[in-house]
Amino acid sequence: MSVYKQKGRDTYYYDFQLKGRRYSGNTGETAKRKAEAHEDRIRTQIRAELGKGQRPSVGKLTWGDAADRFWLEVGQFHAGGGDRHTKRALDWVSERIGRSTLLVSINGSIVADLVARRRGERVETKKDAPLVKPATVNRSVTEIIRKVLYRARDVWEEPIPNIKWSSHVLDEPNERIRELTPEEEEKLFRQLRPDYQPISLFALASGVRLSGCLKMQWPDIDWGNRRVNIKGKGGRDYSIPLSKEMRDILWPLQGKHAESVFTYIAQRTREGRKRGERHPITENGLMSEWRRALSAAGIKDYRWHDHRHTKATRFLRASGNLKLVQRLLGHSRIETTGRYAHVTDDDLRDALDVDYSQQKSQPGPVEEVKKDDIAGG
Repeated sequence: MSVYKQKGRDTYYYDFQLKGRRYSGNTGETAKRKAEAHEDRIRTQIRAELGKGQRPSVGKLTWGDAADRFWLEVGQFHAGGGDRHTKRALDWVSERIGRSTLLVSINGSIVADLVARRRGERVETKKDAPLVKPATVNRSVTEIIRKVLYRARDVWEEPIPNIKWSSHVLDEPNERIRELTPEEEEKLFRQLRPDYQPISLFALASGVRLSGCLKMQWPDIDWGNRRVNIKGKGGRDYSIPLSKEMRDILWPLQGKHAESVFTYIAQRTREGRKRGERHPITENGLMSEWRRALSAAGIKDYRWHDHRHTKATRFLRASGNLKLVQRLLGHSRIETTGRYAHVTDDDLRDALDVDYSQQKSQPGPVEEVKKDDIAGG
């Protein structure tokens, strides 16, 4: 047997040769005897496949090669900054799982170990910084490994281990719905730079995600049919009606830039930009101005994505129709939109309370008059 431990790793690795070809990877086992049994099973499988004249399925693809291929075929095309998150997740897993680890050797034990490591990390290097949220662990560890393995199985026709993924997914608290109050909205736009106001106003009027706003170009707007094409999450594009409010925001922006709808004015000449020129708004530039405006306005616990929540909440309150909200937000499943159902519940509760108050203000029921009292009149 040739199992061994790498420095700083808890699990055993195997490394052997059969008929001039080398096979190596992570057994996923922390006990040496179990690791040796794991290696023996792999040897037996390879011998059987070679004996049948088949190409060995074990040792065919490493995690590093699979991660690189997944990035080239899928990850780099994730929209709305998703490509950066995917790249970071792939790099994080590759660094800890080992690029030479065979896909077939990745088992539930390895996944559980990676999940535990990620849960123990903090969002910043400071000791008192909060731990990474369960949702982040799910997206950056469990989900990325599952996606790579499933693509290897379904597209590349590679054998993959049988992993019970539901056992590794952490419970996530329901996403909180933060609505911008009218008072906060007034304060925010008093502080927001004028050239950054249209994109913020459009997000509030449409509920379009940040990535969709940043990628909007003039051909996406159909003035005649009053529709706007939106580049959605995960490559799922959709269109929404161009309301009067949206039209009033977008119409004055024509002619400011040949391609991009939302632009900013360069404040000074540097890095190839001249003062006074219009340039497409970038995510970094927008977030910098956004944080400054929020701080100056004294608004706490409000993210850009909450513009989307605010529009959904206001629209549902006005329409009372969850299906309309689903179409506006471009959700593929009504269950995703269902998180906003609390709005209709609140409004129903308020209406019941008003009805109850009105009933209490009415005169009480007239006491029944007995016949004997009439007769004795």
